[in-house]
Amino acid sequence: MKTAIATVSISGTLTEKLGAIATAGFDGIEIFEQDFIAHDGSPRDVGRMIRDHGLDIPLFQPFRDFECLPEPLRSRAFDRAERKFDVMQELETDLVLICSSVHPASLGGIDRAADDLAELGERARARGLRVGYEALAWGKHVNDHRDAWEIVRRADHPNIGLILDSFHTLGRGISPESIRSIPGDKIFFVQLADAPQIEMDLLYWSRHFRNMPGEGDLAVTDFMRAVMAAGYRGPISLEIFNDQFRGSNAKMVAQDGYRSLVALMDDVNRAEPGVVPDAPAIPPRIPVTGVEFVEFAARGKDHDRISGLLRSLGFARVATHRNKPVDLWQQGAIRFVVNADTEGHAAHTWNARGLSVCDIGLGVPSAPQTVDRATALGARTFDQPLGPGERAIPAIQGLHGSVLHFIGQDSDAQDVWQTEFVPTGEAPPAAPHLTAIDHIAQTMSYEDMLSWTLFYTSLFETRKSPMVDVIDPDGIVRSQVIEAADGALRVTLNGAETHRTLAGDFLANSFGTAVQHIALQCDDIFATADALGRLGFESLPMPDNYYADLAARYDLGSDLLARLRAAHILYEEENGASFFQLYSRSFAGGMFFEIVQRAPHFKGFGSLNAPFRIAAQKRLARVKGMPVA
Repeated sequence: MKTAIATVSISGTLTEKLGAIATAGFDGIEIFEQDFIAHDGSPRDVGRMIRDHGLDIPLFQPFRDFECLPEPLRSRAFDRAERKFDVMQELETDLVLICSSVHPASLGGIDRAADDLAELGERARARGLRVGYEALAWGKHVNDHRDAWEIVRRADHPNIGLILDSFHTLGRGISPESIRSIPGDKIFFVQLADAPQIEMDLLYWSRHFRNMPGEGDLAVTDFMRAVMAAGYRGPISLEIFNDQFRGSNAKMVAQDGYRSLVALMDDVNRAEPGVVPDAPAIPPRIPVTGVEFVEFAARGKDHDRISGLLRSLGFARVATHRNKPVDLWQQGAIRFVVNADTEGHAAHTWNARGLSVCDIGLGVPSAPQTVDRATALGARTFDQPLGPGERAIPAIQGLHGSVLHFIGQDSDAQDVWQTEFVPTGEAPPAAPHLTAIDHIAQTMSYEDMLSWTLFYTSLFETRKSPMVDVIDPDGIVRSQVIEAADGALRVTLNGAETHRTLAGDFLANSFGTAVQHIALQCDDIFATADALGRLGFESLPMPDNYYADLAARYDLGSDLLARLRAAHILYEEENGASFFQLYSRSFAGGMFFEIVQRAPHFKGFGSLNAPFRIAAQKRLARVKGMPVA
């Protein structure tokens, strides 16, 4: 399977783009005309530079407004094509894309268009070149791949073929199934793009909101199944127009693009076995069995602070590491590791960010298979020197330099807590109030959200929720949930666009710490609040105005309302299912814990309460003098 990406898809100069594309693992590029023109080298120099990066040029594009023009415009169009052929031969590429005309003078007509393409095919054949015709979704006369194929069929020329673009088909709501009947050798090239489902002008939607396969809502897998079933065996390429990507890190966007293609073609082959002859041999998406541990980097006063907070949450310091200053805290199925080592990953994290989450351990059926899939998708592995008796636990690099370790059910790493740790004699609570990790909230810049959504959904058996706006008094934070069907893994991705929001302020002051808060489950939030209060837990105070509004929103009864107010517990309902929330006060520049009681059918995360919780956090931070917007 050969992969390619249009140079217009990422930011930077042509040289920078080529470096990012080659590093990501692509085989070739669609060289976009503007990138070529803006470069100061000759076509021959550009072609040589591309090949020096280990890339080829399977497509030169775009050539616009060619077919169905009256004279003298028709003759000029053929003259323009000849000049493009000159450039292509110097670049050493043999295929040019012609998109269906939007020229105001275009006359239309399938036979007229076919005749023009047949004549152009003869000129191309004389030079050893080929021409691919594509239906633009907003084309004046041709805006459907079925019409474009009929024009190519009637042109009946070996050097004329069809170019398919998933956006132009799926964006118009056209079923891709008709592609199956097109001869595979007449499909010269395939371009892919996903997009969020938005009701807007097709041209504007296409030019500004395309994204990588798997990042949007279009049926790109169904599209590619049809293409491969038709017998297409050429390159699989990305053509992405996205304002966000144009301003993002080119290497990250290119890596996401490669990841999206590998995951997509794996999905295609699993949905329709055998349709991709050279499908990547990688494990399927990995089910997550649970969060095995969360590790904090902490030293000195930070170490004392997080230890005291964990004790106030009812955790017991059950063990210490045999070789390192590392403590294991436990309650129910929840494990927190506090790492005060002066060497290794935790030490580097503490030096860079202070008290913060540096590592998350996930339970999986097979750790080696998880790493195999992750590396096939472009993730980087992580390891560090092992001490005496320590287990080698497979890991990859995660968000903002954090680490994801995988504890496989098929490995001996499950006994790491017994082999590497020495019991302190302090037993975990026999009747724990906190039972499991409900979700982990990761904060990032908004421009990174699509990348990390793709990371989680392409690696694990997870689904993504629609993106929602979380209202901060000083701005908006975009939030999206990635979760396993059984809830064993829930990650909320929160994208900050300004440092004035609580999330943005945390991101800036923590120098990019990955995790801002951790939500812990309980069975009885009132009993939990009472028990933790006796242990010294300080909850986030909520104003009376919140509870007055709650009384107006829900028929809760005065007794329940009084209990909520007394314990500073927040409440929300969803189709009759209840959700209770209790927050710790912020620490380490904006981190916090959340305690939740979730009814079985409640699927949300308290978005209605978020503005009031954020305002309370900011209010308390101002009192304490913590820097906030």
